[in-house]
Amino acid sequence: MKYLDLLAFDIGASNGRGIIGRFDGERVTLSTIEYFENNFTKQGVQGYWDVDGIIANLKSCFVKAKELGFSPACFGIDTWGVDYGLLDKAGMLIENPRAYRCSTDIEMHAAWQKISKKALFERTGIAALNFNTVYQLYRRVLENDGALAKAETLLLMPDLLGYQLTGCKRSEYTIASTTGLLDVHAQDWSPDTMRDLSIPQGIFTPIDRAGTLRGELLASVAAELGIPRVPYAAVGAHDTASAVAAIPGQGDFAFCSSGTWSLFGIETQRPVLTDFVYENNFSNEGTVQGGFRPLKNIMGLWIIQECRREWAMRGETYCWDEIVDLAGRAPAFQSVIDPDNSAFYEPGGMTEKIRAYCRGTSQTEPQSVGETARCVYESLALKYRWAMEKLGEMKGRPIQSLNITGGGIQNMLLNQMAADSTGLVTTAGPIEGAALGNILMQALALGRLSNLNEAREVARASVSTTTYQPRHTPQWDDAYGRMRSNMEALQE
Repeated sequence: MKYLDLLAFDIGASNGRGIIGRFDGERVTLSTIEYFENNFTKQGVQGYWDVDGIIANLKSCFVKAKELGFSPACFGIDTWGVDYGLLDKAGMLIENPRAYRCSTDIEMHAAWQKISKKALFERTGIAALNFNTVYQLYRRVLENDGALAKAETLLLMPDLLGYQLTGCKRSEYTIASTTGLLDVHAQDWSPDTMRDLSIPQGIFTPIDRAGTLRGELLASVAAELGIPRVPYAAVGAHDTASAVAAIPGQGDFAFCSSGTWSLFGIETQRPVLTDFVYENNFSNEGTVQGGFRPLKNIMGLWIIQECRREWAMRGETYCWDEIVDLAGRAPAFQSVIDPDNSAFYEPGGMTEKIRAYCRGTSQTEPQSVGETARCVYESLALKYRWAMEKLGEMKGRPIQSLNITGGGIQNMLLNQMAADSTGLVTTAGPIEGAALGNILMQALALGRLSNLNEAREVARASVSTTTYQPRHTPQWDDAYGRMRSNMEALQE
């Protein structure tokens, strides 16, 4: 079988990359074409994504692939969830997309006055998070926003970027499932929710599924770049959906997609809409095969990313390996935080926010880089245990193993802490899980794979993984008890 070169654009809320997957029919070999930063900029209280800048980077990846001798037979785009752009009648972007980090609880609580929190969960299966698209849009409704009134079309970020390159207006199922606007039963947009919140229904486009072809590069874009009109495939447009598609695990495992966020969950054929899921604020997001991912959004490496940015602003520049090394040499279990406490959601002043949390819970305040990083990493591992226990309760039986994928697995200290905290054998890999899942769905769209089972066989043949054996100790249990007590006290 002749190999295929497939180009995956995997764009997170802090960086992006273009990656070529060379598929020979049995395995995929990944080659990074280009890596670029992706950060929103603040204008007053609101943050915005630079769409033109992202598109320029995507075009650069096409050119670089050509220069390196690759000829992509297809491309696909996955990104973070919930953010979107609005197009006018001429198909032009009205303004740069708003960044979810600037959301507040105000519009979320206001929306619950129109439709209760429980009713919204029962319709959509999505956890109540103030940055969900439904609340972002309701903020515009409350503001009598001119851009929303002018909008002809809404496209979520991966679909917006695809539209800019191809002219195709579609909404892929997995990214649509993050919005809080998808009817979890019909697996289509919820007209009732839009009506109740005065969100215009006509701006939403038809939903398609991962593993289908959408179109090809616009003739003008292809001419500009000096390349053919490369076909465009719908992939798991939500990066977590793509990452989970590439997990090489088998049997009764839980997954963690580790990056700026840590998304912890399992796969099911039907949504799980029990009171337990609702009360613990779990979501039912979509899978590439059209099923569901009951999962918990845990604040991941964002906290330490913000600390590193703060240290750099003070002239203290550390690479990630140095931060991990300093954490490994710092005293264990001095202090633990709840990574999902609302104080840690917004950017800026993160080291003081950590110290303030510790002061407020009568713990030692971390001072040094190593102490701060150790606190963050141990706390993440402990929150993984909390999520794992909740998933086991949801399934009615304990989780047997953990598979971690994504860029966060380069932190071997955190991987071992995850095994130690949960007491589970933990498999880490692949690093570029979202890109690999993206590529596998392109192969499916081109007819080179038949289903997800075949795709995961290819994933298992293509990636190397590292297994971490748990070294669970009473100190982990003591620290977990402290975290639980602090979480409960702060909820009262």
